[in-house]
Amino acid sequence: MIFLKKTLLILLLISTGNLHANEVKVAVASNFYKPMLQLAKQFSDTTGNKVVVSAGSTGALYAQIKNGAPFDLFLAADQKRPKALENENKAVKGSRFTYAQGQLAFWSKQRGYTTEQDFIDAISHVEHIAIANPKNAPYGAASIDVMNKLGVYEQTQPKIVEGHNIGQTFQYISSETVDCGFVALSQVYLNGKIAEGSAWLVPSNLHRELKQDAILLQQGEKNTVAQSFLTFLQSEPAKQTIRSFGYLI
Repeated sequence: MIFLKKTLLILLLISTGNLHANEVKVAVASNFYKPMLQLAKQFSDTTGNKVVVSAGSTGALYAQIKNGAPFDLFLAADQKRPKALENENKAVKGSRFTYAQGQLAFWSKQRGYTTEQDFIDAISHVEHIAIANPKNAPYGAASIDVMNKLGVYEQTQPKIVEGHNIGQTFQYISSETVDCGFVALSQVYLNGKIAEGSAWLVPSNLHRELKQDAILLQQGEKNTVAQSFLTFLQSEPAKQTIRSFGYLI
C-alpha cells in the first residue's frame, strides 16, 4: 500500500511537471499584442504548442523580468531593455534580434487628422491629447520627440494625458475619453488601411527609431518550444503577419 502511494505520488509529480512542457511564456510590449495573438495562433496551429502571452509596457515588463517573473521570451518595444537583460545575465547572450520596426501614428476616431498641420491645429482646439508614459513606453518617448522636433511641446504639455502603456493610450482614444493622441500604427491598421477614424502617419525622421528586439530569457534557455517560437518569428510566414499590422522589417 505504501509502495502504491509512493508510485502514485511520483506519477502525479511527473504529470504535473509536464503540464507546462509544451508551452512558452512570452512577455510582449503592448503595441505588439494584436500581432502576437495572431502569431501565437499560427504557431499553435502548426506545432500544437501553447503560447501564453502577457502584455504590458516595455519598462514594466523589464522590471518584472529583473525581479524574477517567469517568462521564457521578451518581445520589447525597444532595443535598450533586451540588451540590458543580456548584460545583466537575465537573458541568453546571442539570442537577441530585431523582429520589427514600429511606426507612430497620431490617431482619432473622428475624421480630419491626416497631416502634420492637423496635429498642430488639434493642439489649440482639443481638450486632451493622449500619449503613453514616456518613461516606460518607447512609443511615448517617441511622441515627446515629435512634439520637441516640431517646437510644440510646451504648448501641448498641459493637455497631455498619459496611459501606463500604449494599450491604455489606445483605449483612451478608442473610448473617446480623449479626443486624439499618439498610438502605434499597428493598433489602428487593418487590411492595409486605417481601420476607423483618421490618422497622421508620423515621419520617422521626427522621432527615435522604434526598432523592437526579442530575446530568449534565462528561464527559456532549456525550453525547446521557446527556441522554436523564436525561429518561427524569423520565418517568412511570421514576417508577412507582422507586416500586415503596419510594421517594417
